[in-house]
Amino acid sequence: MYILKLLQTLFLGPRITERKAQFLGKDVEFESAGQELKQMISSLYGGRSLRIRAVDGGSTNAEEIELTALSNAYYDIERFGLSFVASPRHADMLFVTGPITRNLERAVRSTYEAAPQPCIVVAVGDGACTGGIWKDSYAVVGAVEHVIPVHLKIPGDPPSPTDILVALMSILKKNP
Repeated sequence: MYILKLLQTLFLGPRITERKAQFLGKDVEFESAGQELKQMISSLYGGRSLRIRAVDGGSTNAEEIELTALSNAYYDIERFGLSFVASPRHADMLFVTGPITRNLERAVRSTYEAAPQPCIVVAVGDGACTGGIWKDSYAVVGAVEHVIPVHLKIPGDPPSPTDILVALMSILKKNP
């Protein structure tokens, strides 16, 4: 039954190849918005660079390709003081992509626990935000918030590098 529903969604559903760009950050959802997130941002980003660790929770790699594009010469996130790191022990922020599969649930949780606290968790893509089309699968735990706390959601399948950058800049700009 699930396979039939998945095939109908894939072949008969609307095929949107690219979302309309949202330059005002209207698609950004703040889960724990308020004083706690503002304090975390100001303590982490106050006058220094912010380090990001990307974690794959079971995605299709579409989100990872868009995150990789953030480091190229066109987007160049390092000019904003943001950069990707290889170890969660050096990270201030975690980008989690894809729905969390049962095989990677422990890996995502241990990556979050290895990151120094406070650590901002960003769910990137529809799979990470809601579980996507896989949310009812036997092999998927669900959205990232079912495993670790999420502070920011960036929807899209996958979100473009522009959407990701606008979401990050909007949260950093709102919190001095």
